[in-house]
Amino acid sequence: MAERILIVTWEYPPIVEGGLARHVRKLAEQLTAQGTEVHVLTRGGRSTQELEDRHGVTVHRVAEPAWPKDDLPRFVAWVRRLNDDLLARGSELAARLGLDVVHGHDWLVAVAAKRLADRLRCPFVATVHATEHGRRQGWVHEPPMSEINRTERWMVQAADQVIACSHYMRGHVADVFGLSEERVVVIPNGVDPADLQPRGDLRALRRRFAADDEHLVLLVGRLVYEKGFQHALEALPGVIERVGGVRFLVAGSGPHRAELERQGAALGLMEHGAFLGWIGDDWLSSLYRIADLCVVPSIYEPFGLVALEAMASGCPCLVADTGGLREVVPDETVGLRFRSRDAVALGSGIERVLTDDALRTRLVAEAGEHVLRFDWADVARRTGKVYADLLAAAV
Repeated sequence: MAERILIVTWEYPPIVEGGLARHVRKLAEQLTAQGTEVHVLTRGGRSTQELEDRHGVTVHRVAEPAWPKDDLPRFVAWVRRLNDDLLARGSELAARLGLDVVHGHDWLVAVAAKRLADRLRCPFVATVHATEHGRRQGWVHEPPMSEINRTERWMVQAADQVIACSHYMRGHVADVFGLSEERVVVIPNGVDPADLQPRGDLRALRRRFAADDEHLVLLVGRLVYEKGFQHALEALPGVIERVGGVRFLVAGSGPHRAELERQGAALGLMEHGAFLGWIGDDWLSSLYRIADLCVVPSIYEPFGLVALEAMASGCPCLVADTGGLREVVPDETVGLRFRSRDAVALGSGIERVLTDDALRTRLVAEAGEHVLRFDWADVARRTGKVYADLLAAAV
């Protein structure tokens, strides 16, 4: 395994925007536990230090202003500045540390990561967590989407090794960017049940949202079109009418929130549930524990971390039959699937789970064993092998 790795990412705890921060943290900590010296180059803020040790990982931060939420053109300009600052700080590190591999995560840091690898004359590894082509359902012909798509294409073409989180994503990356699938290695995300510890009094928390004789349905994720929450809302009125006593929670924030709330109001749903906005991981872990069902209705989903976390928390899952979700929920022994975009099929799946106690019990038991396959230590070992193979080939 390589001696010194530089991981470049736009988010790292305590700065958390989504699942990428959790992925990079767990990967870095497990690589460190396995004997690799890991340095993380990322952005900081008012409450972070320029240099710190976090569980054995050396974290180097560049101070950045708050990013412009829900304004894509301004965000792309902000990303350019972030990469300039990461490159400047990374160049100082490169001169001192003599790094072996640079590992960049997604297009957000691709330019800085690749330029640093070039200066070090070392391998550049790129992990693709999602693509703009997938998020926009192929509508990437106009700026700023076209600029993001172009950067992603350049990143995977320039990388010495590309990593994707699912077999679905390997095919997607190959098709969209004209890359041989042999250039892409699949290393799934992991889940650590120890990280999913609930907070506070779960009984009291549940009673805030549902009565003892009611069912509670949970939807989690960034509120954007491709997550498919609109189809879940469309399905819920029929479920409430047929089953009765059904409550719902939507946990997450994003540019689609106002439209989803308008849809919920138009469907008469707002008296049956709530939009919670962004919540921290500790509270999310509690929601998984109190919910009777977690629904993941995505249109585009590279992996499906929400489903994996829900299953690890003992919450049954109903997921769209699309993308990486097919690999997280491979059959009906661990969770149920429905046709993506099909509100009728989604509603039938919700009704089936909520009205069949034996089914819910079986899904929870089987899923508890299934999630053990997604182990962060194994993710780190497989990633370390990528590093080692690249360095061996360069000798």
